[in-house]
Amino acid sequence: MKDTSHFNNELSGKIALVTGGTRGTGKAIAERLLRAGATVIVTARNEPEENKEELYFIAADLSRPEGTQKVLNEVFRNYGRLDILINNLGGSETPGGGFAVLTDADWESTIHTNLLAPVRLDRGFLPRMLEQGSGVIIHIASIQARLPLYDSTLPYAAAKAGLVNYSKSLSNEVAPKGVRVLTVSPGWIMTGSSIRMMERIAESSGTTVEEAKQSVMDGLGGIPMGRPAQPAEVAELVGFLVSPGAGYLTGTEYVIDGGTIPTVG
Repeated sequence: MKDTSHFNNELSGKIALVTGGTRGTGKAIAERLLRAGATVIVTARNEPEENKEELYFIAADLSRPEGTQKVLNEVFRNYGRLDILINNLGGSETPGGGFAVLTDADWESTIHTNLLAPVRLDRGFLPRMLEQGSGVIIHIASIQARLPLYDSTLPYAAAKAGLVNYSKSLSNEVAPKGVRVLTVSPGWIMTGSSIRMMERIAESSGTTVEEAKQSVMDGLGGIPMGRPAQPAEVAELVGFLVSPGAGYLTGTEYVIDGGTIPTVG
């Protein structure tokens, strides 16, 4: 059993929501907050990979305004407030081929999922946080905001860049009123979907999974740490940032990429 004594129930009494919290990095974040004593709500379009009774699940499509409203209504009806909001939902389903193959629908769906979904949730939960004079909002962005891969994720990179800028601006507005806003920008994370992607690449190219993984790292310009991040490593950073020990941190972007971005700033 993993030793959790160092968490000391530091989030006891806190209500937290993790979007996209049923698998991958979102699932790891939800479980990390749960171990720290928080009451944790997760939301996603699909049911969790495994049902955890301790996690309250809300089925919702946050790329649509009515999905956001459903989550807001259910959280306030059942809990009355929210202390921690982790805007983790994100992803790219656009085709490869650069700008010329992308339609308006590709751009709009990506921006709705990666930028407007967190904007809507913030707008819904912030007034209550401001009333209580406390709260933490974490936006999960991506190093693609600085290191875009134009061939296959151009709208995703643009949306995440917008999220980083919005997050900084929002923090300046609400920090004087007791609410902290921070951004976490991961590099490549070895989630279940990443593993499946490596298997598909290996099968189509006639290589091994290890060789497929190396080809992806080479495409990023290399990862000095020599491997992708594990979801739990990103979750550990988020767990610290929402804790009382990070009480003076706001308005900052934290990059967790194993050294992938080759420049300063």
